[in-house]
Amino acid sequence: MTALNYKSLIREVPDFPKPGILFYDITTLLKNAAAMRSLADDLASRYQDRGVTKVVGIESRGFIFAGILAARLGAGFVPVRKPGKLPADCFEVKYSLEYGANSLAIHRDAIGMGERVLIVDDLLATGGTAEATVNLVRQLGGEIVGLDFLIELKGLNGRSKLTGHDVHSTIIYP
Repeated sequence: MTALNYKSLIREVPDFPKPGILFYDITTLLKNAAAMRSLADDLASRYQDRGVTKVVGIESRGFIFAGILAARLGAGFVPVRKPGKLPADCFEVKYSLEYGANSLAIHRDAIGMGERVLIVDDLLATGGTAEATVNLVRQLGGEIVGLDFLIELKGLNGRSKLTGHDVHSTIIYP
């Protein structure tokens, strides 16, 4: 399948979660077995020879793709979650959003010094969440192999916060 085919499987929902927002609903792609298999194959082949030892998934839809990739690459899966959701000792990072602030956490023992890490999420928008995750991985001594997103909203310029990293998006909206 191509990015165009994947894009055709994503439902666009106007005015969700609030008026003026066009929401890209990936559940319509996720329920398509052939599309999921193809997407998993495409992503795994992209990173197969990169020596990835850990795949970091960003809460919550990033867990879907990160888990699949970790299994396909023979790597461990590491969740990055909102504070208070992980049971052991964590690093936490605060970051700015367009209208406020948020935090993310990762277990302190999730990534070893020098491990090769792929960061995965469903969406790259303003880039704040991805940038915060990069900072968490660096705190643990991980080497970032790349960042992968199913969808990128190019007009929000999130990629600019990830300069110096290999960033891949399967589907790009203007």
